[in-house]
Amino acid sequence: MRPTTVEQSRSRSHRAKTAAALMLGWIALLWILEALDAATGALTTYGLSPRDVTELRDVLPMSFLHHGFDHLASNTVPLLILGFLAALSGIRRFLAVVLTIILVGGLGVWLTAPDYSNTAGASVVVFGLFGYLLVRGFVDRNAVDVVIGLLVGAVYGSLLWGVLPTNTAISWQGHLFGLIGGVLAAFLFRRRRSPVLTR
Repeated sequence: MRPTTVEQSRSRSHRAKTAAALMLGWIALLWILEALDAATGALTTYGLSPRDVTELRDVLPMSFLHHGFDHLASNTVPLLILGFLAALSGIRRFLAVVLTIILVGGLGVWLTAPDYSNTAGASVVVFGLFGYLLVRGFVDRNAVDVVIGLLVGAVYGSLLWGVLPTNTAISWQGHLFGLIGGVLAAFLFRRRRSPVLTR
């Protein structure tokens, strides 16, 4: 039996509430961590330094830490919006996408960042989600997601300048490899279409 219109509406509402709660919780966690770091300085060491094998442990935590409140504030709104849009398609898929972005982005930074640098920030995830949303609809052949991707491109298209090495104070490596991770995740976790059966 196919779900009724009422059931579909309830399902969409539930997904939206779950996605919103997840992203608001994530943002709250980032601000709590930054407040803790500002008060104690204890978390700075979890930023990622390149080409040191012991630093590979920081590939995951680097995306949850920031170099100051201004840095965090610049990532908060795009992460909230792009994360919410991505999470609407399902939390498990979303978490797999984010993990892929963090791993690809973090390893890219570890391999290519300048010596003695310390990279941290959710911008790896922001750029990854941007890339993911941009291509997801085309990969899944879903008209609604294509429209969402086009809208995301129109609003946040200027982010693409961030993957260019124009500012040595900004980790363009994290931006670039985060973007690559997001596009890769769109293909890795694309929706599988059920075969059409004919009689």
